[in-house]
Amino acid sequence: MTQWQERKQVGEAHEARVATALRARGWTVQRCGQGTYAPPIRHTLARTDSALRYFPDLIAARDGELVTIDAKDRMPSTHTDRYSISSAALTAGLLFTAAHAPTPLYYVFGDLKVLTPAEVHHYTAHARRHRSGAWVMVATRQAHSFDEVFGTPLAWAA
Repeated sequence: MTQWQERKQVGEAHEARVATALRARGWTVQRCGQGTYAPPIRHTLARTDSALRYFPDLIAARDGELVTIDAKDRMPSTHTDRYSISSAALTAGLLFTAAHAPTPLYYVFGDLKVLTPAEVHHYTAHARRHRSGAWVMVATRQAHSFDEVFGTPLAWAA
């Protein structure tokens, strides 16, 4: 199995876990983005600089509220107190947020902690960048809990 295939499997499992957690909180969830495109489109899109490469993975609604989610998991071998996000994905996230306001975009990480693109940008604006410039790093302590952002299963059941 290639590294890309392994990352894809981890990513799809994380998307499914996030969708399940949202449904447990009363959200209706639909997959969207690159993972839903036909293989020739995904293949071509992966070789472009288009912001469509970073379209959110999920869209969810509950009680008239609409949100989008970009599920971001890291490979199991990475253990740090920071999340890494590609600079290109962050730029696309900021553009998506601006173009689709007031619909929020949330990054949900592998530990089910949550940040918005604007928060990532804010927390990393003056931080040391990854030496390649291709990634930004944000401290995990900056993130919000999943329940804080999307509600708790018990609160929804009540």
